[in-house]
Amino acid sequence: MSPHVLPALVLILVFAIALARPVSIGIVALVAAFVVGTVFAGESAEEIAAGFPGGLFVTLVGVTYLFAIARANGCVDWLVHNTVRLVRGRPAAVPWVFFALAAVLTSIGAVSPATVAVLFPIAMNLAAVYRISPLLIGLVTNLGATAGSFSPLGIFGIIVNGVMDAEEMGAAPLALYAATFLGATVVALVTVLLLGRRRPPGADARAEAGRDGDPPVAVSARPIVLDAERVTTLSGVVVLVVGSLVFGLDIGFLAVTVAGALAVLFPAAAKGAVDQVSWGVVLLVGGLVTYVELLERTGTISWLGTGVTAIGSPLPAALLICLIGAVVSAFASTTGMLSALIPLAVPLISTGQVGALGLMIALSLSSSLVDVSPFSTNGALALANAPEGERDRVYRGLLLFGTVMIVAAPLLSWLVFVVPGGV
Repeated sequence: MSPHVLPALVLILVFAIALARPVSIGIVALVAAFVVGTVFAGESAEEIAAGFPGGLFVTLVGVTYLFAIARANGCVDWLVHNTVRLVRGRPAAVPWVFFALAAVLTSIGAVSPATVAVLFPIAMNLAAVYRISPLLIGLVTNLGATAGSFSPLGIFGIIVNGVMDAEEMGAAPLALYAATFLGATVVALVTVLLLGRRRPPGADARAEAGRDGDPPVAVSARPIVLDAERVTTLSGVVVLVVGSLVFGLDIGFLAVTVAGALAVLFPAAAKGAVDQVSWGVVLLVGGLVTYVELLERTGTISWLGTGVTAIGSPLPAALLICLIGAVVSAFASTTGMLSALIPLAVPLISTGQVGALGLMIALSLSSSLVDVSPFSTNGALALANAPEGERDRVYRGLLLFGTVMIVAAPLLSWLVFVVPGGV
């Protein structure tokens, strides 16, 4: 038996344990790295710890810390309130308003589950007033969060681009963002066309509540003023975007710098923001990447990738990787799957018969469009915020949509982004 079999089986065991028990994949992966590294690879603790992604740690902490401050000082509330006002009594606009809100927030660094957790209570309330399907609102808001998550500042984008850089694949942050945003938007459009006409009894009467141009009473709130602190925060986000995209400054350290400046200038809002950093995501990514780095050093990743390519043509192998990402992400962490699967694609890409960017786009869409599954965090949040009388319908809808995406997302993204670049 190959010496690489056991480390590969341990990787599967890591995901299995995290699915079966309420424990972070990151913790389990760190334990696996220690056990496999010391017992089977003969590495010291220092060598194992060297695989921890320090640069990615700074980026994740900096971006989520900045967003935590923006949420604490009311910038997020201001954005949500003013965007909701754009509805102005037009029910058809409601899903797209929350798609745009979720996309904007995740594009500037908000974690997808945190974004939908903020938006779902407002979205479901507004949907009840306008008698819009809560399933539609839940799906489209989730798809908006997916659309923005692959921006150069988004959590998924940071992970994919970081791994591509580490593997010298030639990362293209803007192309990845544009393609995944377009993919999620197309799926959202199809969803609206299929579900947008569902109008339960009493819709016309209830919708009149908002036809005077202001948000209905159920979702109205006192106007939020753009004071000096909020203007400074928004300016800081602009600095982050321009500095990283135009001048090529490191996103992580620039985000920490902006957030640190805001904390010094406005300490009241920044108090407690560190506690709101997505430490769970940081731990998950850090632990899993540490173990994957160990697998790379011991040659297991190359062995696995060679096994995938051995099925025949590189194109079917690429489809298989995308299918694996979709199936597992529907029940587990998309963040973890992206961190684990991208290195597996390296041997496939090294054949020169599959384009690196096309496969990364397909893998990204395959692993993220299934986040609407009721077994994922985002899907569960949509279900939890749905009206009690609609929860069974929403559950069945999320389950059906997630099942369809498990098959459709890998197949369509493979056809559109991988096959044209294949040899």
